[in-house]
Amino acid sequence: MTWKIPLFKMYWDDEDVASVNAAIKTGMNWALGPQIPAFERKIAEYVGTKYCLTFNSGTSALHAALLSYGIGIGDEVIIPSFTFIATANAPKFVGATPVFADIEDATFGLDPADVEAKITPRTKAIVPIHFGGFPCQVRELRKIADEHDIVLIEDAAEAMGATVGGRYVGTFGDSSILSFCQNKIITTGEGGAVVTDNRDLYEKMKLVRSHGRPDTLDYFSTIEVLDYVSLGYNFRISTMTAALGIAQLDKIGRLIGIRKSDAAYYRAGLAEVPGVVVPPEQPDTVSVYQLFSIRAKKRDALMKYLEGKGIMTKIYFPPVHKTHYYQNVLRYTSSLPMTDTVSGDIVSLPFYPGITRDEMDTVIQAIREFGAKSQ
Repeated sequence: MTWKIPLFKMYWDDEDVASVNAAIKTGMNWALGPQIPAFERKIAEYVGTKYCLTFNSGTSALHAALLSYGIGIGDEVIIPSFTFIATANAPKFVGATPVFADIEDATFGLDPADVEAKITPRTKAIVPIHFGGFPCQVRELRKIADEHDIVLIEDAAEAMGATVGGRYVGTFGDSSILSFCQNKIITTGEGGAVVTDNRDLYEKMKLVRSHGRPDTLDYFSTIEVLDYVSLGYNFRISTMTAALGIAQLDKIGRLIGIRKSDAAYYRAGLAEVPGVVVPPEQPDTVSVYQLFSIRAKKRDALMKYLEGKGIMTKIYFPPVHKTHYYQNVLRYTSSLPMTDTVSGDIVSLPFYPGITRDEMDTVIQAIREFGAKSQ
């Protein structure tokens, strides 16, 4: 279907094109080019960590982090079910068991009380997400992880640039993953990263990322025979991907500013609509609005109504524990009442830097019309 107003579009400009073109026109080093470490340094400097390592996706980044922590068979990893399925699948990749904890309805992040209740002697990591660019209760989760000597890995795929108490998300965990998929705060089409202050983890992840080969020399520019010291994958990004990432990161402040301004416009327009709740921002946090989501009493009917007007919406997220694979293959029977409630009425609206006020007015007016008809 061709949507009159799509869910999202990528934001790009001439700087993005020029940066990628410059990498292409070198005629060499399209893999392992200098733009890759330059992009990593810029990410680390922006977030405020000592180290950053890029990957071909946020999924690969989380996979590599779990491997590098030595998490595997017999271990448990506590995660939300209200997330993209990669958060749950990554523990399965390494042979560990995902354990679903419920969310709370303020930030839609992991409920610290339920996380505490799900900890067992086998628990090795907690992986919270910052939903849609809204910081979760990460300080409380950090405290729990410390008390139980458990690794905290922030899944900040949707929240680059968000803060808690003036501190960027991604710096509360022992490590954190970022995503640069096409609908994220900055995008390289596909891509991801891990940020951390842990040098040992950083070195282990480098081996995981590139076939278990130490990067003492540039593989494509040496006649030396390089050794392979561990099992590894090909999780690298290309030089052109990194070049695009550099240009995107240079304008992250402007992109976030646009998102916050547009979110305020939506908030004002939807404030009094019957049957619609716009989730509030939480004290001492700054959200970056990777998504703009509302909760609607008649969510499914609203989505069909908007579809009829050519307005795309999407459910972020249907619960992972109710997917066919987790429910019918893995036989999960998790009881997650708040997850079920929120995933049953949440819907994400068209939202991206570049959406016009006219387009937002069209969405707002359609939701108002539906609300008036549904009373």
